[in-house]
Amino acid sequence: MSILLPPRWSLEGKKALVTGGTRGIGKAIAEELLLLGAEAVLIIARKKEEVAETVKEWQREGFTAFGLASDVGNSEHRRLIATWIEDNWQYVDVLVNNVGTNLRKKTIDYTEEEYAFLLQTNLTSVFEMSRLCYPLLKAAPKKPATVVNIASVAGITHLRTGSVYAMCKAAMLQLTRNLAVEWATDGIRVNAVVPWYTNTPLAQQVLDNPQFLAEVLQRTPLGRIAEPHEVAAAVAFLCLPASGYITGQALCADGGFSIFGF
Repeated sequence: MSILLPPRWSLEGKKALVTGGTRGIGKAIAEELLLLGAEAVLIIARKKEEVAETVKEWQREGFTAFGLASDVGNSEHRRLIATWIEDNWQYVDVLVNNVGTNLRKKTIDYTEEEYAFLLQTNLTSVFEMSRLCYPLLKAAPKKPATVVNIASVAGITHLRTGSVYAMCKAAMLQLTRNLAVEWATDGIRVNAVVPWYTNTPLAQQVLDNPQFLAEVLQRTPLGRIAEPHEVAAAVAFLCLPASGYITGQALCADGGFSIFGF
C-alpha cells in the first residue's frame, strides 16, 4: 500500500542552497532535500572536480542540481554565489550553512593566522552568507523561507575539539536565535542542527583512534556515532512546511550526548 503524504511533508517547488555539499553531512543534506521533492539544489564546495562529479551523480538520477566551485570563506566568492542565485533563480527558499573545518590544538598553540582562518571559515562565512541571502530569502514566493545552520555540540559544552572551533559554533547558535527574531516578520525561519560525532571524513581523523572511539561511544547513550543521513533528516525536517512554527531553535542530533549526565 502506497502512503500519500500531505504537502507539508514535501519540498516541492523549493530551491535550496547548501554549502559544503560534496561530502559528509553537506552531501547527505542536499540529497535529502532532493529526495523530498526540492525543485533544485545548488551546492557549494572548493574543489571543482568534486562539485562537477557530485552534480552529475544527481543529474543522472533525474534530479535538478547545480554546483559552484567556491570558497564561502572568501568575500568575493560569496558575492558571486549570491549573484548566481539572483541571475538564475531570483530567490532562494532554503539556505543551509554547512561549511566547517577544524584544527585541533590547545588554546595557547594556535597562531593568529590559524585563529583567523577558523573564524573566517566557521563563523564569518555563516554570518555573511546569511546576510547576502537575506533579500533572496525574503523574495521567496512560498513563505516561510528557511535558514538552517549546522552547529556542533562543541558549541554547548566542552569537547576536545579546540576552543576556537567551539566558540565559532557557540556564536553560530546565538546568531541563529538573533536572526530568527529579526527576520520573522520577513517570513524567514532560522534554526540550527547540532550534531555529535558523525561518520564523515573530518570526524574519521580522530575516530580512527580505537581508544578515542571507545570514549565517544561510552558518552553516547545510543552507543554509536551518527550516519550523515541521520543529521540530514533533522535538517530536512526544519526545511519542511511541517516545521513551520519552529524558529530560533537548536535541534541536537547527538544520540543523547548533550543530556547524558553522571
